[in-house]
Amino acid sequence: MYEKTYPNKRFRLSLEFVKKHINTSESILDLGVTNPFSEIMISEGYNVVNTQGEDLDEDRSFIEKSSTDVVTALEIFEHLLSPYEVLKSIKADKLIISVPLRLWFSSAYRSKTDMRDRHFHEFEDWQLDWLLEKTGWTIKDCQKWTNPVKKLGIRPLFRSFTNRYYIVYAERYSNSN
Repeated sequence: MYEKTYPNKRFRLSLEFVKKHINTSESILDLGVTNPFSEIMISEGYNVVNTQGEDLDEDRSFIEKSSTDVVTALEIFEHLLSPYEVLKSIKADKLIISVPLRLWFSSAYRSKTDMRDRHFHEFEDWQLDWLLEKTGWTIKDCQKWTNPVKKLGIRPLFRSFTNRYYIVYAERYSNSN
């Protein structure tokens, strides 16, 4: 489908979702430091600026000052203590957010060596939907997908058919509707 192939299924599906909803003429603020997916968006012709590594729970000034058309938050909200405050601070009218879904057969991800690389939240889809609604967003589209791994065992088997990722396209709620 694309000239370029991406080894990570999540990247391929995320890019398809972004392309479905966002034009390359729209500017994007990608929450989080420059990362492989923001580099993919840039290579696909998108104008992307990333936050600078600040703790978004404590310092949302970069988000509040941004005048981009779109905010992307791909696998970052699970690391935040207060995603509510971050969502409220976004000025853009369009948002694409993806999160890992809570898995009933596996505990939340927690790096043993990096204190910042932990999941404070792993959402169920309805929880993210509710959070978006409470912060003034209307969901226009969403998608889920699995994350199979090439290992043997019960958990790898469950990962082959249990949705792991949830991506949402939302627009700022308007009272004029």
